[in-house]
Amino acid sequence: MADPARARRLAKRIAQIIASALEHEVKDPRVARVTITDAKVTADLREATVYYTVFGESLSSPPDEAGAAAALESAKGVLRSKVGQGTGIKFTPTLTFVPDNVPDSARRMDELLARAREADEQVARLAADARHAGDPDPYRTADEVDAEEDLGGGASTSPEEDAPPRDTRGD
Repeated sequence: MADPARARRLAKRIAQIIASALEHEVKDPRVARVTITDAKVTADLREATVYYTVFGESLSSPPDEAGAAAALESAKGVLRSKVGQGTGIKFTPTLTFVPDNVPDSARRMDELLARAREADEQVARLAADARHAGDPDPYRTADEVDAEEDLGGGASTSPEEDAPPRDTRGD
């Protein structure tokens, strides 16, 4: 087993090599909009998973993810040989390309945040005209307590009312 730090460094180097090869050496036009986002290498350094994202020509045109996946699969041998040359390790890891779902998750998160903002704005609009259901200040003030005691309603005269409750469980 390799050191986990070594596996992370190798994964980072593999991502750099593949990104550079896609940009400069692979002539397939289907990989023109492919961006390598991450790479992971197993602990034994035998397999590498490379995550990629495909961007469209413009915001209105959807990306050709199936074409990019096919192009990466067909260029896998060339890319693996480039990784072997660039890393200089004894065994060149096999490459697996996986579409990265982070951009889709980020887009979904942005949509959820926008909906939450709209709901907050709607609550704020409703709260602007709202009034309290009861008194504006539901707590008793010292003046009210003093006035109640002056009227004779504040103190109890029966000793039974002042006594703590009895424990009746044992009866």
